[in-house]
Amino acid sequence: MAGDCLIEIEHGSDRIALTGSGAWVAFNARRLEVLIDRIFSLDTRRIEVNAADISQFDTFGAVALDRLARGDGRHDVVVTGLSGRYAGLYEKVREAGKEHPPRDKQTSALAEIGAALQNFGADGLRYLHMIGAFAMALACVVTRPRRLRLPSLANQIDRVGWKSIPIITLITLLIGGIIAQQGIFHFRRFGAEDYVVDLVGILILREIGVLLVAIMVAGRSGSSYTAELGSMKMREEIDALRTMGREPMEVLILPRVLALVVGLPALAFLGSIAALFGGGLVAWIYGGMDPSIYVARLREAVSMTDFEVGMIKAPFMALVIGLVACTEGLKVQGSSESLGLQTTASVVKSIFMVIVLDGFFAIFFSSIGM
Repeated sequence: MAGDCLIEIEHGSDRIALTGSGAWVAFNARRLEVLIDRIFSLDTRRIEVNAADISQFDTFGAVALDRLARGDGRHDVVVTGLSGRYAGLYEKVREAGKEHPPRDKQTSALAEIGAALQNFGADGLRYLHMIGAFAMALACVVTRPRRLRLPSLANQIDRVGWKSIPIITLITLLIGGIIAQQGIFHFRRFGAEDYVVDLVGILILREIGVLLVAIMVAGRSGSSYTAELGSMKMREEIDALRTMGREPMEVLILPRVLALVVGLPALAFLGSIAALFGGGLVAWIYGGMDPSIYVARLREAVSMTDFEVGMIKAPFMALVIGLVACTEGLKVQGSSESLGLQTTASVVKSIFMVIVLDGFFAIFFSSIGM
């Protein structure tokens, strides 16, 4: 059992001599902290510490002695006499303290910015590696189609596509109705209620339809991919696949990403139809517009180009969602906290990338006149 710890104080004319003795261990942590605070409150410039009589010494004692030796900025402290068997531990603690000096707010802010840039670069390299690995796996499957796992692909298409239809159609139906209601409400002031059909048709087919579906897929299927792969990595199932001679990219990632590339355009098409139907329903009930007039006006307002713009975006958005979700899943470490963090990061990054990609497509299609 640890004994007591003492610090004897001897006042001099221009200095204070301290003699440490007893057990400088974690058991006496509170007492040591109080004694050190009391020493730093003394009104003198020089403090000399004799540590020769310390009988027990652990990591906490080394930290306390190091804190005493460093001083508080108002005292010059000299430590002498520490036993040789404790000197190694004390030096290691001192070296560890030198590696992490106290930083002011500006230094901390710069360090956080640097860490954020470093993480951003590391994520970029991970995504580039994932793109390259996916391209190689896809090329391998194209040259040798038997390597494609059709049951796994069909199962993923069922999960991503077929089982997503109810929620996708319901939400897009409501969004289409909301856009139509707001358009009628504001256009009515100018007697131009018919233009709500142009608003709904062009906005849904070119932008909102595919973007909204992509965001919902990122939240529903992307998070599922990340959680599945993360759980498999935590249980070392991915390493087991490699041990069995199976490539995780072909077995796990390729079917999931291809399912998104196939399923998202179909969902975007169904979502756009549901949104146009919702807009027509609100225009009929709220705006008093006959459905035949709505359909005729819609034919005049939209063109095949508007439909093509939305459909061209869908596979690329699906590819981004799948690659980001799988990359974040493979970053999961061995804890449930890491799984939750990476799943959240997957959804946030997927939605961000989808919106950025939509902006680039908007600029591109405008530049080529589509």
